[in-house]
Amino acid sequence: MVARKLKLTQRTANAAKAEASRYHIADTDLPGFRLQVTTTGAKAWYLAYRLGGGRGASQREPKIGDFPAMKAEAARRIAEEWLAEVRKGGDPASERKARRDAPRMSELFDRYLEEHARPHKKASSLENDVRMIEKRLRPAFGRTKIAEVARSEIAAFHKRISATPYEANRALALLSKMFNLAEVWGLRPDGTNPCRHVRKYPETKRKRFLSPAELARLGEVLRMAERDGYISLLKKEGVRELQKRVPVSVEAVAAIRLLILTGARKSEILGLRWDWIDLASGRASLPDSKTGEKSIILPPPALAVLADLKRSDENPYVIRGAKRGAHLVNLKDPWLAIREAAGLDDVRVHDLRHSFASVGAAGGASLPIIGALLGHSQPATTARYAHLSDDPLQAAAATIGGRISVAMGDAHASGEIVLLKDSIS
Repeated sequence: MVARKLKLTQRTANAAKAEASRYHIADTDLPGFRLQVTTTGAKAWYLAYRLGGGRGASQREPKIGDFPAMKAEAARRIAEEWLAEVRKGGDPASERKARRDAPRMSELFDRYLEEHARPHKKASSLENDVRMIEKRLRPAFGRTKIAEVARSEIAAFHKRISATPYEANRALALLSKMFNLAEVWGLRPDGTNPCRHVRKYPETKRKRFLSPAELARLGEVLRMAERDGYISLLKKEGVRELQKRVPVSVEAVAAIRLLILTGARKSEILGLRWDWIDLASGRASLPDSKTGEKSIILPPPALAVLADLKRSDENPYVIRGAKRGAHLVNLKDPWLAIREAAGLDDVRVHDLRHSFASVGAAGGASLPIIGALLGHSQPATTARYAHLSDDPLQAAAATIGGRISVAMGDAHASGEIVLLKDSIS
């Protein structure tokens, strides 16, 4: 490469013209500082230096910046700073490359899922992590370098989603876990988790369960869906009211009935398989659940629901989905239509579990019995009811299921309707 020497100034750089071959202009005052000019006329600032001094030392020539985007004086200041680092034993080129190639948060998210979440978490928890990462975390932090995320950025993100405090706190907890792993994996220095000292928002736990009147309305809507295969809703379009039919499958209705009649979690009912069920003993034995192995007690009304469902040799699941061999996945849309028709707009699917517990408490079932039926995982609670035999559990489940079924107006139910007390959250 052709080289020449001049005092590098803004005027010098402006005057430099393209030639038949690439060349550089070396500064007369600052060793190694140079302007490179290509055959197309593109210009850029560089600094050439040797590591450790001497002609045998490795030579580096990192780019400082492009001209005219970077002016001569700014390039000279950076060159002086880099030379000062070299004199102290540093290597600005390597350090710059390391910063440029440093892993980004998107890579941490992927590694967390592959090396931690998938091997160690249950399917439902993994699904929640994936949703949180893709919906919240990757858009906010994906392009940021792992080592450069600051507490102020975490706090600002947490504040942006403060309208949903539960979601904001779950996002903060997940980020904190990933930054802890980043330290273990050598991606951040120890003790630098930026989530530390970011205060979580207070969370108000819901206490919502169905009253006898609400259970009756729910039962009426479920029977309508079973009879017609759809729910009729009135929808406003401008000043007009139009009737809309929302399809609701037999399986979706059965899932909702089983949820409220057993107090089981949604994932437990949707993933329930026929070969886990012992109809004679009135029990479903789940090999795994949110809290590990679990038995779901099936009261007579729940057994009646199961008896009405068709089995398929090609599908092992009780609540069959549209896809061959798969269980129902989307219970949200049917439930939204059902609850709207029943006037239960603020009731979530999970509140059916609360309602089961509340009916049990109102009927005199002890908290250890209710805890056993719900499959609570708290060690202290588990220790209190671990010695219980199935007999009181079966009796309690039958009583609770019967009362719920009566309140819903089901023909096969027996029992009395009791007032529901605010006993279980």
